Amino acid sequence: MHNLLRSAGLAALLALGLNATGVAAEGAYPSRPITLVVPFPPGGAGDAQARVIGQKLGEKLGQSVVIDNRPGAGTAIGAAYVANAKPDGYTLLMSSNSTYTLNPAIRKSLPYDPVKSFQPIGIVGRVALVMLANTSVPVSNPKELIAAVKAAPDKYSYASFGAGTSSHFAAEMALQAMGIKLTHVPYKGSGPAMTDLIGGQVPFAFDTVTAAAPQIKSGKVKAIAVTTSKRSALLPNVPTFAESGYPGVLLDSWGMFVGPRGFPAEVQAKLEKALKDAVDDASVRSKLAEQGVEPGFIGSAQAAAHLEAELPLMRAVAVRANIQPD
Repeated sequence: MHNLLRSAGLAALLALGLNATGVAAEGAYPSRPITLVVPFPPGGAGDAQARVIGQKLGEKLGQSVVIDNRPGAGTAIGAAYVANAKPDGYTLLMSSNSTYTLNPAIRKSLPYDPVKSFQPIGIVGRVALVMLANTSVPVSNPKELIAAVKAAPDKYSYASFGAGTSSHFAAEMALQAMGIKLTHVPYKGSGPAMTDLIGGQVPFAFDTVTAAAPQIKSGKVKAIAVTTSKRSALLPNVPTFAESGYPGVLLDSWGMFVGPRGFPAEVQAKLEKALKDAVDDASVRSKLAEQGVEPGFIGSAQAAAHLEAELPLMRAVAVRANIQPD
């Protein structure tokens, strides 16, 4: 009997040890692949950025990062999916300020809260926006633009790549600063807007430097100014609106990694370090630069502060310009 009890006790201790080992293994984040939700279709600029960073992030964490494209509703479908996911670090979202500050500025009802639903991990890169003109328009800078519009108040219009997009907000921010109005012509994407700008169907447009740089360098369109605090590396000869006397015109398209609110502290720390290391990697920076992205990691605290500061500014722009969702 004594030997039987002893064997039973040893078996129980062994079982407890195995169970503890299993718990420890499960608790060592990450112990399985991570899903990175991208609220854009495959093949686009946002998807390409996510794949470059996601692959390197997986290498840094020692687990694969699987891209899950969930486009639709102006990024709200993918964002809502992540907002309602378990906050364990295995479901992340990479999206632009369309999700975090532009949609909330114009949409009364969203299936997520831009601040309360998400836990920022970090901003990973930025893409400048630029005002463009058809080559036949006698305007090459903001001063000439103001003079032309005041001389013919109802003559000019501008294209954006969609109502409520970053190009629409950047345009209205710039126009408000200059004290002029242009008729907004929203397009379904950058491609058709650029085609009509080149063809002269619209005299002006706002677009990303990624889309605009090849057209500017080939002489098909003219650049007026960029809407960032410093000149774009892709367009070093194009001045900023700030340089032209409008320091309040500051808006770019930035990408941020987040997860559902409620990460454990150790998961947050591990994700933030791995993401920083991924963005700082020379090969990643090179690939992003080729896409027109200016890579640069901003940690969770600063990213959260940036989001909370930009949101009321975008709401103010939307109210003054009566920006409505598409």
